Amino acid sequence: MELYQRSQTETTVQDDPAAKELLRRAYEKTSRWGKEFPGFTADLLLNDNGKEYKGKVKIKSPKEAEVTVDGADEPLLKWAQNQIGMMAVHRASRPFEEADGKYALTLAPEDHHPLGRQIIINGDGMNSRYRIKDDRIQQISRSMGKMSFTINVEEAMTTSDGKHLTTRYTVFYFSPDGQLMQAEAFTDRPAEVKGLYLPGYRRIISNDKGTAIVRILEFKNHQLM
Repeated sequence: MELYQRSQTETTVQDDPAAKELLRRAYEKTSRWGKEFPGFTADLLLNDNGKEYKGKVKIKSPKEAEVTVDGADEPLLKWAQNQIGMMAVHRASRPFEEADGKYALTLAPEDHHPLGRQIIINGDGMNSRYRIKDDRIQQISRSMGKMSFTINVEEAMTTSDGKHLTTRYTVFYFSPDGQLMQAEAFTDRPAEVKGLYLPGYRRIISNDKGTAIVRILEFKNHQLM
């Protein structure tokens, strides 16, 4: 999945305090790097469906990620940069009020869905919908141009400070008429370094023209900056 940008748009919808509190609790219980995140470097091993490449990673901040992969062509390098960039951005530490809390939040009608109550994010330009259960975001749906996608969280770990960190999820991509275009299954294993949960391992299983594609990113020899 490519990095995407959300833009706040005008809406006349009014905040529902119950929706805001439900999402705030889930947001604050999600593991993120703190404001004092020092950045890190690591060696990278990329396995592209059986072909291995070595590289380097340097993340100075959640929005500053440098990735090199020796011998990789431009599409594969860009893929690795996007994946690692997403890892960094999603772990960024921001106050709730500067993240989802800045939008008008409302509750969808109760439907007893197995992944929890649905919250509508009004005015984010992506028609976003979250489902929350047990103070965890279990599903995220967004629209992006001519495509929409839904992320289903399947497994998460509890960090040493009692926060939730997703370790397994699946993304479904849909065309404008609702047809399934692509699916990706993610498995993550973090590396704990001096109390920080850094990228350690990511496996992505997808498909291309009827063939299953497996790619793995392994991060080793982490050094805090």
